[in-house]
Amino acid sequence: MMEATPPPARKPKLADMVIDAMRKRINGGELGPGDKLPTESQLSSHFGVSRTVVREAIAALAADGMVQPRQGAGVFVMAQASSAFSAIAGMRSNKISVALNVLEVRMGIEIESAALAAQRRSASQQAAIHEAWNEFGRLLERNVPTGKTDFSFHRAIAEATNNPFYIEVLEALGSRTIPCDVASPWGTDSVLTYEYQVGLHEEHRLILDAISARDADGAREAMRDHLSRSQDRYRSRLAENARTDRI
Repeated sequence: MMEATPPPARKPKLADMVIDAMRKRINGGELGPGDKLPTESQLSSHFGVSRTVVREAIAALAADGMVQPRQGAGVFVMAQASSAFSAIAGMRSNKISVALNVLEVRMGIEIESAALAAQRRSASQQAAIHEAWNEFGRLLERNVPTGKTDFSFHRAIAEATNNPFYIEVLEALGSRTIPCDVASPWGTDSVLTYEYQVGLHEEHRLILDAISARDADGAREAMRDHLSRSQDRYRSRLAENARTDRI
């Protein structure tokens, strides 16, 4: 009986190769906090890729909180890029089991951050959370990707704790951990649907309402329910994949 020939390995995207190389330079200290990255033209020439590929790589590194583009000045390495959490931000696996691990970390952080936000938020911080929620709805109506605004909503809650470490950890995890972000390694057609995102918007509203009412217990429970639902969705997908593999 002939053995089945294994499928060919997926060829890495050009952007992924640039991202990995730049991440090694940053994590290895070759590029330190505050350093300016080479220009698009220089990076394009160095890696032998187009400027479009360079822009995609920079966008992914920025989403991970490793670099920050500054209008008219260039792209700079962020201070937290060298933190202990950079290993989490560096994950690029698309395995659902990894997504579940990330959600477990987020639950450990964000459930309590929601409660603290309810207790400590200022009027302006409440307004920022509300505006992020409103923007999610506006993008949803226009059928525009909501991932970045989803992350902005969670980041605004972290800011409202008035504890900078909550922000640092969330930024280290990066916006790509948001499933409905098109840049997320776990963003699939099933989690980018309009219906899926409408459900997220409603879950966010319950969190917002509790924080606005200064209801710490309510905010904690609404965030737990929101992230638990995400876990359930991923577990269902994992079980479905396992059934498909057996067929």
